[in-house]
Amino acid sequence: MVRPNIIREKLNSDEPTLSTHIHSVWPAEIEAIGHAGVYDYVEFVAEYGPSDLHDLDNMCRTSELHGLGSMIKIDQSLMPFLAQRGIGSGFNSVLFTDVRNIEDVRDCITSARPDHPDHGGMYGVATRRNSYMGYGGTQEYVDSLADVVLAFMIEKKGAVDNLEEILSEPGVEMVQWGGADYSMNIGKPRQMTDPEVMAAEEKTFKTALSMGVPPRAEINSADETKRYLDMGVKHFSIGTDITILYNFWKNEGVKVIRALQGE
Repeated sequence: MVRPNIIREKLNSDEPTLSTHIHSVWPAEIEAIGHAGVYDYVEFVAEYGPSDLHDLDNMCRTSELHGLGSMIKIDQSLMPFLAQRGIGSGFNSVLFTDVRNIEDVRDCITSARPDHPDHGGMYGVATRRNSYMGYGGTQEYVDSLADVVLAFMIEKKGAVDNLEEILSEPGVEMVQWGGADYSMNIGKPRQMTDPEVMAAEEKTFKTALSMGVPPRAEINSADETKRYLDMGVKHFSIGTDITILYNFWKNEGVKVIRALQGE
């Protein structure tokens, strides 16, 4: 029996979603997120940390056991391989990075969609977790591949310049703004509040909403939601494991040192 794709179900019913990011491949982190009882899915930002194929399987197993959906963010350089292996491990969604034009976007879609006349993709029959250790190739298998949610980072000037064309592609099912990459790409590294960067962000969100493609906002705290809610955004991803840990260690450690110094 095919497991439900929680992210797909939420998008289809126009319900809001909440996720969080993890760099660590330790399944206990996913268990903790599941026990929190408030998240729809967990995003493994594979682009940023080390992992192997066993890790991907174990992360998906853990997500499923705790009723969580799963997304994998992948490197552009190994995109077809990582997209297919992520899907094969059981990830419900793939977040593609660094696209600059419609050709890049269509390459991503082709890599992830079923090798079937109705879908025009390149994902064929393979014995992986998503085929439940069977050989795959059934109609149910094809349908499950087609159900994977394809999301795209809008983080390069080319993607912003070609935004309407990209959003018109039916395979683009969610978008995520990437201010750090965009600011570097236009020669203003880490200047995410620069007027040019802020204008591109606003264009991305407003155009996506007007064209019916759900945008997702990455936030660091609940205090940041209002701005996006006022735009009509329904999808959020809050925090990253390594950043959460660093901020705690830094802030609380400084307080202890000050106390020890009698401040």
